[in-house]
Formats: sequence, structure tokens, C-alpha cells
Amino acid sequence: MSKKILIVGGVAGGASAAARLRRLDEHAEIIIFEKGPYISFANCGLPYYIGGSIEDRERLLVQTPKGMADRFRIEVRTSSEVMAIDPQKRTVRVQSQEHGHYEESYDELILSPGAKPIVPDLPGKDNPLIYTVRSIPDIDRIKKQISSSNNQSTIVIGGGFIGVEMAENLKEAGLNVTLIEGNGQLLTPFDAELAAALAQEMEQNGVNLLFSQRVQGFHSLEKGIGVELADGHVLKADLVILAIGVTPDTSFLKSSGIPLGTRGHIIVNEALESSEPHIYAVGDAIEVTETIHGTKTAIPLAGPANKQGRIVADRIAGLSSTYKGTQGTSIIKVFGMTGATTGSNEKTLKRLGVEYRSVIVHPASHASYYPGSSAVTLKLLFTPEGKILGAQAVGYDGVDKRIDDIAVAIHFGGHIRDLTELELSYAPPYSSAKDPVNMAGYAAENILTGRVETFTYDQLSERQPEQSILLDVRSELEYRNGNIPGSINISVDELRQRLNELDNSKDVWVYCQVGLRGYTASQILRQHGFSVKNLSGGYKTYRQAQFKPTPISSVNHNNHGGKKNNKPVIEAPKSETIKPTSEQPQRIDNELNVCGLSCPGPLIQVKQKMGQLSDGETLRVKASDPGFYEDVKAWATMSGSALLHLERIKGGIIEAVIAKKSVQPVSNLSSHQDPASTMVVFSGDLDKAIASLIIANGAAASGRKVTMFFTFWGLNVIRKHQTQPVSKTMIGRMFDMMLPRGSKKLGMSKMNMLGVGPKIIRGLMKNNNVPSLEELIESVIAQGAELVACQMSMDLMGIQREELIDQVTIGGVGYYLGEASQANHNLFI
Repeated sequence: MSKKILIVGGVAGGASAAARLRRLDEHAEIIIFEKGPYISFANCGLPYYIGGSIEDRERLLVQTPKGMADRFRIEVRTSSEVMAIDPQKRTVRVQSQEHGHYEESYDELILSPGAKPIVPDLPGKDNPLIYTVRSIPDIDRIKKQISSSNNQSTIVIGGGFIGVEMAENLKEAGLNVTLIEGNGQLLTPFDAELAAALAQEMEQNGVNLLFSQRVQGFHSLEKGIGVELADGHVLKADLVILAIGVTPDTSFLKSSGIPLGTRGHIIVNEALESSEPHIYAVGDAIEVTETIHGTKTAIPLAGPANKQGRIVADRIAGLSSTYKGTQGTSIIKVFGMTGATTGSNEKTLKRLGVEYRSVIVHPASHASYYPGSSAVTLKLLFTPEGKILGAQAVGYDGVDKRIDDIAVAIHFGGHIRDLTELELSYAPPYSSAKDPVNMAGYAAENILTGRVETFTYDQLSERQPEQSILLDVRSELEYRNGNIPGSINISVDELRQRLNELDNSKDVWVYCQVGLRGYTASQILRQHGFSVKNLSGGYKTYRQAQFKPTPISSVNHNNHGGKKNNKPVIEAPKSETIKPTSEQPQRIDNELNVCGLSCPGPLIQVKQKMGQLSDGETLRVKASDPGFYEDVKAWATMSGSALLHLERIKGGIIEAVIAKKSVQPVSNLSSHQDPASTMVVFSGDLDKAIASLIIANGAAASGRKVTMFFTFWGLNVIRKHQTQPVSKTMIGRMFDMMLPRGSKKLGMSKMNMLGVGPKIIRGLMKNNNVPSLEELIESVIAQGAELVACQMSMDLMGIQREELIDQVTIGGVGYYLGEASQANHNLFI
């Protein structure tokens, strides 16, 4: 005899159960009751229909009643709300828009009623300009409202996943958006320092953020709606989106005898059975086991709901499937950035009293020398024994697969060492030979094995200044650009020589930019007898954690809406996006992508490309080097080109549009002179030679006539690498034995370390896609620069013309002075 199976709710869990049941049992009678007019719709996609990413509304309808009937022989009854159930009689009572009240019997019953938006009991909560987001009709009403020509602003209340997604998409739809969140951060599944990165992305894209603000009520205004805050302000907007959370839609079960949890969730076992025989429950309305700690929780996610629907169908069909629980893996798009999380966060671990360790790393999303690479901030939480407890990541690229990798490791009870051993797919466009997941594993393993002790940014308040030293081991330039108050600066490259400046009776708290140099410094100090610990995530994490939204009091409100109940009514602040220097020009003649190149590579490429254009033609350039934003402005001024458009776009890319003009740039030279640069290269140190050639390339790329005058030790930069058959005096032979032969043999001015230093700097240049010294020499020659060797220095040192590279000109000090007199830019290196 065939079974009669009723399903309450026809979206994720209910629709999945129905389809799976039909595949397993061709003869069962299956009926779905759905209170709304649609089933199996993409509720996770609703915000993106508002923003226009999903243009066709029909794409939201994954399945229809007719489709379910035609393909699966499943009867779907829409606009039919189940009002009550009777487990003893095995019946449900239905209120149907078409058939009125009636009862329906069942052999097996699946409950998938989902969750509904929380509407707080506040004054004015029934205002028609307040909207929630759950269903297709909800989103239709919002779409209609914002399409009205007189609607310009909206307030989103709630900084969870739905609130953030709606704020982004309302902004994309062209509205001014203010998001109000009662907590001190967005997206509470993320720890504060990672949530701050996502909040900053929202603010930079023009969403106003108000944190730690409580809504006290709503006011009807002559035009629009007022949102009253606890601080007394009343913000005015054209509509309000209420997204403070969801609650299980289970009120119809109160008289059924089915036990509910403290928040109204249906209590089920691992077979997803309720306490009543023949009644199962799935989706957002059930209480589940959290797999890492075994505690009870509720996690309203589509993935678990669909899996649960499949498992219930298996059980009814006689299969022994069980639901093991959830670890809460989730992901969100925030404009150009992505945030993802799995397992426990720090707040959960502290609440449960679980001892844990943490580490933060900032690796590149893929090989840094391949275009488009950007940093991923990855946080890992683990027990003192090494069991993985959770992970979070934010970034512009590659976040999803890293969290998915770690989610799999957690599912199988993974250990930190498993992350170090994972063999993950690698090619330069997709990853690095050491994947970010491996890097996080290595950093955590160093903590577990005692090779390094770390501290976190929020532990800085616990430091006792009289008993410790806060040491910044970045460069002096980095330190001057921003540092942690109370710190002193000794670069890691100088640390060994300056150990005597540190008091070894005090603990040393070390930090660098991302943690890597700090780790190196901590190893140096530890092996010299210091007690030391390193800041996890470095100054980058510390600085990010300091982010605070622009307070409403500092926003310029020009339009006040008077008073309501003696409270000032203020227009919701207008969204201020970081704007480009000008609008995009209508015509683009040429494109140039220099993403992945480091300075001066982008400018050299720009100059070469611009040289191929005719007057008036435009070039659009995309670069990933952060310095390009300022460099291209200076280049345009010096070269006389018109910078028509300059903008930072998604993914950290800088976009510039330049027009070639025949007019010469304004300078302090007389009208018949071209801008010129001269430099004396006295030093033969590798680092100084690199600096001089980078400046020379940049100057040449800017249209300047460049003359480089090599004298004394600087002659080694332009010597040929091979021994030349020339006759030398005894003094010349002595110099020949002592001097490095060519640019490949140059040492460092500091930290030469018996030749290790030059290899390190050359390796770093290669990894960061900076041209080698030899490539810089070739480039500056190709750009027309003049390389001049000092005849007097050659004579003193016994260097012959044949020993120098072929493109070098021989000249004296008079020649150099003549060139310098025509230049407005002179350097001595």
C-alpha cells in the first residue's frame, strides 16, 4: 500500500524532501502545503534582484507547482497555510485561499515551515514603509517602492547577513543607504577584526554605518518615515528594511504536543524525527547539534536545510541516513570583498569556556607575480593540542576555497598538521606553491611546537610598559607612516647589531606589518636570551581592528526635517562613495593592463604605449601596484598628458585614463628646453644601484632626458660580467682583483651577510615582480637614457673602455656639468 506524505513548507528543505521521495518511491502520494504563492524559490538570491545583479525575476523561481507536478507527480497547494496538526489522528488543519478550512490526513508528515523575520514590539512597527525580506511578494513590494521616482534613501536595521546584503544591493540600486546595528560590529559570526574589514568595505562604497545604536520606535512623517534612536535622534528616510534576525515559524505547533526549544525551534533527533511518531522536521525551524562541541543550536542556512530534506526522504523510504549536525559554514559578498567562516569563532569559544589558540596570516590569493593577486586575511582557531576549531577569512579573491578546505578538515576532525600537509591544486593564476591554507597551518604549528609565542591586538591593553618593550621591527619609513603607540623602532635587518639597545630583563613584544618579519625577529631575540612574543597578524590586523564608522554627529546635515515629539528629525546622511577624479571619458582608444607589475614597470609600460598613440587618443590603464595611483598623476603632469580619469575599483585595482597631448608640460625651464634629470652614481652597492636605476627609469618614462654619470665605485654597476682581454698596470690588476665584476657581483651597503644579502634582495624582487638590476639597466637604455663613465675614475682604477657595457659613453666632469646645467633635477647617489 502506498504512503501518503504531507510536507508543510515548499522552499529549501520541503522541496528537496519531496523530490528525493519521488525518486525513491514512485507510488507514494506526496502533497506540499505552502502558505505563500511560490515554492522552491531562491530566497538567498532575493537581495540581488533588488540590486540588479539578477535582472530577470523569473530566475528566482527554481521550481513551480506545474513543474513539480509534471516531472515528479507531486501535488503542490500554494496559498495554503497549515494552522494546526493532530498527531493522534494524523491530520493537519489547513486554511486555503481557494478551498477555505479543511483537514488532510497523513501517513508521514514533514515539517519545513522555515523562519520568519523578527519584528520587534516598538511604537510605529506597523508603518507601511517598513519592509521585511523573506519571500517573493516581500521583494516585489520593495522593488516597487524603490522604483518610485521620489524615493532616494533607505535605512536598514540589522547588520547580519540579510541586512548587509540588502544594504549593498539597495546602494547598487542607487539609493542612499544607512545601516543601523545594535552591536559594535557587523556580522557577528566573524570576530571583530575581520568584521571590521567588511565594514570598511561597505563604508568605502558609500553605505553609512551606525554601530551600537538601538532603535526605539518609528514615526510617520509628512514625507517618509522617521527612525528614533536611543540617543534621541530621529533619522528620516523613504523606507526602512527590518533585518534584525529570524525566529522559527512554529506557532501552529503550540497545541500539538511536539516539544519546542527555548526559542521555539522543533527538537529532533539525528534521524530528524520529532517526539511524535511519523513526524519529521527540517530546515530553519529545527534545533540541531553543533558538531564541534556537541551543543544545541539553530543555524538558518540553505545548505543544511537541503541536506536535511534529503535525509528525511531517505528515512521515510527505509534508508538509514542520519544528520550528524552542522558547523555553520557560511559566506557573504560585501561589494568587492568576500567574507567566509566555518566552525567556532572566539566569542563562542569564550562563552563555552574552551581553551584555544589563534593565528592570523595575510598571504596572497595567488602567486604575487601573476596579475590580480591580492591579500587574504585568514584567521585560524585551534586547541592547545592542535585540533582545528574554526576559521574565518576576508579578501577580494580566493576566500571561498580556503574556508571550504578548512571546513572539510574540521568535518573530519582535522589537526593543524593536516593543514601543513594538504596537497592543494597550484598554478600561478589560482594559488601559490605554499597555499594560504598551508601558510596558516605553518604559523599555527610554530605556536604548537613552542617555536614562537604570540599575542593578539586586543591583548595590548594587558602589557605592562614598565616590565616590557613594544618593538616595531619594520623599516623606519613604515614606522613613521603609522605605529602602535608606545613602541620603539629597530628594523629587523639592524636588530642583531643593536641588541645592546634592548633591556634583556624585560619581555619584548614584537610586531611587524603582517607577522612574518616579527617571527624572524622573535627567533633572533629568543636565541639571544630574550623573552619575546610576536603580534599575530601584525600591524595590519591591529590597524584594521581600530576601524570605527564615521559617527552621525560628524556628518554634515544640511537638510533638517524639523522636530517630531520634540526630537530633532534629521535626513539620513547621504552616502559618500570614494569617487574618481572625473567621469569616465566616452571614448577609449587603447587598453593597457599592467596588473602584477611593480614600480617602475607600470610607468615604463605607460610611456611606451603612449608613444605609439596619436595626439588626442586615449589610453585606459589598469594597475595593481598601490603606488601607481600617485605615480600616474605625477607622470601625467611631467609628460604633459591629460589625466582624464583616475579611480580605485574593485579588487584593489587602479584604473586611469590618459589622453595624449602635443602641448609641452609647464616647467621652470625656458620654452626651448626639455625637462631633464641628471644623477651621479658614486656608490657600487647593489641596493643603491637599484634605487638609482628605478628613479632613472621613472624619469625617462615621464619624458625626461636622463643622464647617469658613473664615477669611482659606481663604475662597477656598468662593468661587463666577463673578463676582457685588456692590458693593465700592476695597480689596475690589483683593483681588478678587489672590485666586483659587473652588476651581478655587487654587494649590499648593509646586511651583506657574506653575499647572502644580495641573494635575498634579488629573490624578493623576483617574487614581487620587480625588474632585476640588469633588466633596469636594459630598460633605461632602451628609453634613451645616456650612461656616462667618468674618464678620470677609470684612469685611477685601471678600468678600460672594453670592460664597460657597449652602450656607455666616456666623458669627464665638464660633460656632466654641461648636462646638469640643462637639467632641473640632479641627484648624487
